[in-house]
Amino acid sequence: MTGIARLTGTVKHYDWGGYAFIPSLLGITNKNHQPFAEYWMGIHPLGISKILLPDGETKLLTEYAGNIPYLLKVLDVRDMLSIQVHPSKSSAGVEFERENKEGIPLDSPRRNYKDDNHKPEMLVALGDFYLLHGFKTPKLLLAILEVVPELNFLLPVFGKEDYAGLYKMIMTMPGEEINQRLRPLLDRIVPQYKENKLGKKSEDFWAARAALTFSKDNNIDRGIFSIYLFNLVYLKKGESVFQGAGLPHAYLEGQNVELMSDSDNVLRGGLTTKHIDVNELLKHVKCEPTVPNILKGEETAAHVKLFRPPVKDFQMTVTELEKDKTVRFVAKSTEIILVTEGETQIVDTEIKLAPGQPAAVVLKNSSYTLKGVAGKTIVFTASSPMHNG
Repeated sequence: MTGIARLTGTVKHYDWGGYAFIPSLLGITNKNHQPFAEYWMGIHPLGISKILLPDGETKLLTEYAGNIPYLLKVLDVRDMLSIQVHPSKSSAGVEFERENKEGIPLDSPRRNYKDDNHKPEMLVALGDFYLLHGFKTPKLLLAILEVVPELNFLLPVFGKEDYAGLYKMIMTMPGEEINQRLRPLLDRIVPQYKENKLGKKSEDFWAARAALTFSKDNNIDRGIFSIYLFNLVYLKKGESVFQGAGLPHAYLEGQNVELMSDSDNVLRGGLTTKHIDVNELLKHVKCEPTVPNILKGEETAAHVKLFRPPVKDFQMTVTELEKDKTVRFVAKSTEIILVTEGETQIVDTEIKLAPGQPAAVVLKNSSYTLKGVAGKTIVFTASSPMHNG
């Protein structure tokens, strides 16, 4: 059958990644104990996937499928990721061109914009997953600033200058003052963290972990403030959130499948050893309250859930297959299929997707049937929506 081929992605060994989850998915051993943080499937220049044709020929995914507007990833978050914001499409185009004219190399650590695209993103949790997601509502923010004595000094700032003034204050605060303000807090909570007295649904837990992970040379990371200002969100397996342009967020712990526009534009605001450009961050961050919208997917057929975000670039289905059960699909766009649990056969082909070879690509207008082979199988399918505004 034409139009369907095995796909091999690109591993990213960022230092916050886990050691076992992605190697297990890819059926490889991690002899050197490297961090396996992300597995990219798509056509982004920093990691173009390859496909294997039935005759054994290998091609770049760009040669086989042309343009694909999305990037599919698997993430294994062992250590907290940086607090970050992504620019809008129009802003990314302008700023990418500006940095090009300034002659900043694409691989420079000073580079903020790696491409001219926006990076809205959606994740589906593969198990217990924790993240920071947008600013707390006024009621919740005031409550935590009141209950944490070391943060009481921020109450009048928020009362007078609202979110933008509060965030600008902590992001531009001199390092000496950060140390002075946060040291009493950390002296109080880090011992509790080390004695396992803090739970993961407490901001104190993540603030203490961040202090132990990112504070260097007795300098405390300013991102610790944001842990208290942002929503601390817990997702169960199969739950999802969408994060659009300007929404500040950070992944804290767990594994997920993430789908986004084909971009790598990230503006960082702390909890990182990477480049932070506060002025760029403040230009693009949305300083407004966010009520987390936890998505559970829309059931479009038996055992098939559709996750459809408010963008034109991508959507995702999650299919659960029991042994010998089948589901038939017609690809309305180029699709990337990923199996995270179990094993599925693409009927009428020789392609089985399972640990070791978990992914395939299906070209537009190709019809295909997935059949469960062993136990419960979970299949993620990334595509471009045809009728999504």
